[in-house]
Amino acid sequence: MVPGTVTLLGHGRLGSALAEGWGLTGSLERLAILTRDDTPVCAGDTRVLVIAVKPAGWRAAVAPLAATLPSTAVIVSVMAGVRAADLASALPGRAVVRVMPTTAVAQGRGVAALWSADASALAMAHSLFDPIADTVDLDEEALIDAATAVAGSAPAFFYALAQALAAAGVEAGLTPDAAARLARGALRSAGAGAETGVTVDALIARIASPGGTTRAGLDAFQAAGLGAAANAAVRAAVARTKALAGDQPA
Repeated sequence: MVPGTVTLLGHGRLGSALAEGWGLTGSLERLAILTRDDTPVCAGDTRVLVIAVKPAGWRAAVAPLAATLPSTAVIVSVMAGVRAADLASALPGRAVVRVMPTTAVAQGRGVAALWSADASALAMAHSLFDPIADTVDLDEEALIDAATAVAGSAPAFFYALAQALAAAGVEAGLTPDAAARLARGALRSAGAGAETGVTVDALIARIASPGGTTRAGLDAFQAAGLGAAANAAVRAAVARTKALAGDQPA
C-alpha cells in the first residue's frame, strides 16, 4: 500500500479510471481528487501528484498547486505529449515519472508503460500501477509515444476491427444484432486468451489449423494489408503525440 496521500489532479475518463482501480484494489492509504471546482491545495502529506488533465491546459491546472505541493512529492504524469522536462520546470525540484496506462486500470486489468530518469520515483510509480496494470518499463522517454500508440490507443483499434468484422458478418447474411454480439463475444474470447500468458503466435496456432477456415481468413487479412494498416495506425498516433508535444508552450 502506498502510504500518505496520493493527489489526483483531474477526474475525466482516465483520472476516474485510475481512481476506480485504486479503490478496487485498496492499494492507496489515501486518495485526494482535485477537479476544477476544488480549491487547488495539496495535503501536507502528499507523496505523489498524479496529473491527469487535458494536455492543453496542464500548466494552468498545475500552477496553483506549486505553493502547497511538498518538495519531496513525486510527479506522475499520465498525459500524452507533455515532456518530463516541462513538468520539472513547472514544479522544480521534484522527480517526474511519465506513465501511459489504458482505461482498463479501472478493473485492475490495465497495461501501463512507465519511464523516469529517477530510480526511486520509478519505484514509487510501480507501487501505484503494479496493482492495477501490467507495467512495462521503457528505456527512454521518447518511447512513450510508441507505447501510447501500441497500448494506450490500441484498445480502440481492436474495437474498430470488431466493428469491421461485424459489418462483414452482416454482408455474409447475419442480422446486425447477431453480428455485433458475435464480434463482441469473439473480442472477449481473444482477451481471455491474452490473459493466459501464452504467446500470441501460440494463441493463433491454437485456432488456425493448416488448411482451415481461420487460416484462410488470416491469409486474406495479410493479402489485404493488415500489417500495413497496423503500421499506419501506429505511425499516425505517434505523429499526433509528437504534434501535441509541439503544441505545448515552452
